[in-house]
Amino acid sequence: MSAPTSDQGDSNGSHLASTPSSNGHPSVEDNAQSLLFLESLYEQYLKSPDSLSPEWREYFAELDRQSEVSSEVRVRPPRKPFSIFNPPSMSEGGLRRPQRLEVAGRQERLDQLIRNYRVRGHILSEVDPLGKKRGNPPELKPEFYGFTEDDMDRRFSTSWMGGPEVRTLRQIVQWLRTTYCRSIGVQYMHIDSLRVREWLQTRMETTGNRIKLRREEQVRILKRLSNAVLFEQFVQKKFIGEKSFSLEGAESLIPLLDMAIEKAGNDGTKEVVIGMAHRGRLNVLANILHKSYRQIFREFVDADPELHIGRGDVKYHLGYSSDWLTEQGKNVHLSLCFNPSHLEYINPVALGRMRAKMDRFRDFKHKNGLVVLIHGDAAFIGEGVVQETLNLSELPGYSVGGTLHVVVNNQIGFTTTREQARSSTYATDIAKMLQIPIFHVNGEDPEAVAQVVNLALEFRKTFHRDVVIDMYCFRKHGHNESDEPEFTQPVMYRDIKQHRTVFESYFEQLIRMRGITREEGEHIVEQRRQVLEKELEAAKRDQYIRCLEDYGGYWYGFRGGSVSEADEVDSHLSPDELSRIMNVLTDYPEGFQPHRKLIRLLEQRREMGNGQRPFDWAAAELLAFGSVISEGYPLRMTGQDIERGTFSQRHAVLHDVQDGNLHSPLKQLAAADGLVELHNSPLSEVGVLGFEYGYSLDCPEGLIIWEAQFGDFCNSAQVVIDQFIASTEDKWERLSGLVMMLPHGFEGQGPEHSSARLERFLMLAAEDNIQIVNLTTPAQHFHCLRRQAIRKWKKPLVMMTPKSLLRHPECVSPIEEFTKGTFQPVLDDDSIEDKKSVTRILLCSGKIYYDLVAAREVQKRPDVAIVRLEELYPLPYVKLQQVFARYPAGTEVRWVQEEPENMGASRFLKAHFGQSFFDEYPFRSIERHASASPATGSKKSHQLEQASLMEAAFAKY
Repeated sequence: MSAPTSDQGDSNGSHLASTPSSNGHPSVEDNAQSLLFLESLYEQYLKSPDSLSPEWREYFAELDRQSEVSSEVRVRPPRKPFSIFNPPSMSEGGLRRPQRLEVAGRQERLDQLIRNYRVRGHILSEVDPLGKKRGNPPELKPEFYGFTEDDMDRRFSTSWMGGPEVRTLRQIVQWLRTTYCRSIGVQYMHIDSLRVREWLQTRMETTGNRIKLRREEQVRILKRLSNAVLFEQFVQKKFIGEKSFSLEGAESLIPLLDMAIEKAGNDGTKEVVIGMAHRGRLNVLANILHKSYRQIFREFVDADPELHIGRGDVKYHLGYSSDWLTEQGKNVHLSLCFNPSHLEYINPVALGRMRAKMDRFRDFKHKNGLVVLIHGDAAFIGEGVVQETLNLSELPGYSVGGTLHVVVNNQIGFTTTREQARSSTYATDIAKMLQIPIFHVNGEDPEAVAQVVNLALEFRKTFHRDVVIDMYCFRKHGHNESDEPEFTQPVMYRDIKQHRTVFESYFEQLIRMRGITREEGEHIVEQRRQVLEKELEAAKRDQYIRCLEDYGGYWYGFRGGSVSEADEVDSHLSPDELSRIMNVLTDYPEGFQPHRKLIRLLEQRREMGNGQRPFDWAAAELLAFGSVISEGYPLRMTGQDIERGTFSQRHAVLHDVQDGNLHSPLKQLAAADGLVELHNSPLSEVGVLGFEYGYSLDCPEGLIIWEAQFGDFCNSAQVVIDQFIASTEDKWERLSGLVMMLPHGFEGQGPEHSSARLERFLMLAAEDNIQIVNLTTPAQHFHCLRRQAIRKWKKPLVMMTPKSLLRHPECVSPIEEFTKGTFQPVLDDDSIEDKKSVTRILLCSGKIYYDLVAAREVQKRPDVAIVRLEELYPLPYVKLQQVFARYPAGTEVRWVQEEPENMGASRFLKAHFGQSFFDEYPFRSIERHASASPATGSKKSHQLEQASLMEAAFAKY
């Protein structure tokens, strides 16, 4: 039976070390748990007396005799507080004899001791391979609970621990130390669920937290250690001074991953996505992903520089994929994600990739994939993206069925010690925000590593939650192989220099256990050395053929490259299809009651679909979504409050005002197995954007969208934008069709809610790597989204989306613009029929167009044309030149923007066109003065600035 106090009190067990009484021992004053414990034991005695120890049988038999009890339990609470060390006399019908309460008290104290081992035993665990001790908590000592040496051979009931039902106190303490204080320390008592805690207790306490390995399993571990150690030694010897960020000191990571993939594969996992930083990556590539040694060595030699001019990344940042066949014949596909030096930012990307894979195969229960994230200790506690990723773990829109987190705990950052790196006890304490266990393990004990891998994956399989393995090890070299660590950690590295490799220590252990002979071990080593030598020779040959990767698998038929290779697509709809889609989007089930204000909105949208009312921005967007869904393209959109829309414009998900039930009209347009996902995200930018970028890598045919609540919020995700999205093709040789919707426009809401930082994206724009648009009509928005979904040329799309234009009476599009035509990167001024009469062209994009049109009307300037540059990148040179050619040569062009001069597109256009467009049209710009902040915080100042812009745009000078 379960320990009666295991689910009480706070998670650190402090209530068990009760307030000491006058004799220095803990008391149980007002502790009803001791009485509950007695009642439960008495019920057990009535059912099966032999299941209890002789002392307890004698106790209850005497109680029955003295009180003449029937089958009813007579244990009653005392009338006043008492100490188990000084029990009072009890009233009639209660406990009569002090010695019997002393027996109960001993059992109660033992239960407190057991629970504190479960809570704090990890502090005594020997997880540091360098032997550093971490304290000896008094609550883990029997004497803290009043036990003496005379009690050590006293027998107690331990049926709830598993194993023997009766043990001496000495045996109990030894078993607790074996389970919780050897090479494995476990934190799990912070978990609220009694079921989960008991599940873990059973599997640890019945086995002593050790796994019994067969000889062939031990030999396999030894081989993996041999491969890991020899690879690092070989690289150090053959490529002296080259950075490799070696795994030396943490080689147990290789058998850990080997065992994890084997177990997961045998349990039905078909896909494993791995995210990790640079330390140990080459070893993982070689010995887990099985990237050929010769290819890795060729990269060290750097013999093909002409293939990488201006592109690619260093060898220890690159990704790879391969197939793994388990010993039971199960196939597993492995994907190691590429990763920049920005630690931990790959985490949400890896999760997004796995979610896309699961959705593709309709694995909605998330059973067939595994994400393994390999962290460094300093980064795990130090980088905020870790917390964001952990928070995604069990949210419906982001869950992948649990991630295996492996912390390669080098016990040091670059040169920073634990005392300077964190305020918490462990680097993994951030993971206690989740209801999951954390296993600390000594990386120098491979069989302890095997135990935690097995237990961690069993936990994940059972509860579909994340799980953490904190593998303590060390870093043999400095931050890189040319760094001198003894400058800053002389004592630590003196110990490291004297330390044997984990392969050597485990080899000796197996020899002592007669699990292997010395000759067998030496043969394993020699075989691997010969393989490495042969592969290096092959890498140096001139006839070496480099393995080139092409876009295959899901990406077959898609392409990147120059915009000249982009396919033109037909994005309009037939009138009947448009009407059908809008009817579905404005319908809801019988009995469903939307908010009364939305009923009118839905009626208006139905009128738009019937041609009775022009389309506004939100309706055009939903029409685009509905049309791509109807044509079989997956749709996934996430972001803060995207279901309703930040500006209460979208209403893609309806809420019943009576019962709160939801209705998503878009889902009614999908086929039976169609993918339509609309998720309000947590208050996170970098984590969610990284996730969606990862999703887009494995869903080329989908329309994958992340929307910022306000455009400037993408500031928080700048690393994802710079290191992944903008450089996805150039650096990582991968394509992405991710869409970023960033609300943009200067409307007097202050500097934080005006600019989506258009200039930053334009600075990142090169080699046709991304698309940047700032659109002016609902129809343009519709066609742009459909083009992104339909065409095979895939690039990330950055959309400067509007705010006030969502309800601007002039920002509408007639139905004909949806049933004809396609996206236009440049929009000419169709209001001017006689182009030859134009004396000035105002070139602009986005919201300011409507301000300029209104100002032209007021100033009565029919000689001024207003041309819209809808697509800022790739710059539509040909389209723009064609439009300008309609106007007289020499006509002045003024670029007008809301942003300050050092922001927006002003400097970008000047860099590309100089002082004139196409050497025929003089060019100048109209903007706010250069500023350190995007906008004023004063509404009236904003209005004054806007008026000045309009005046300057139409001024005659």
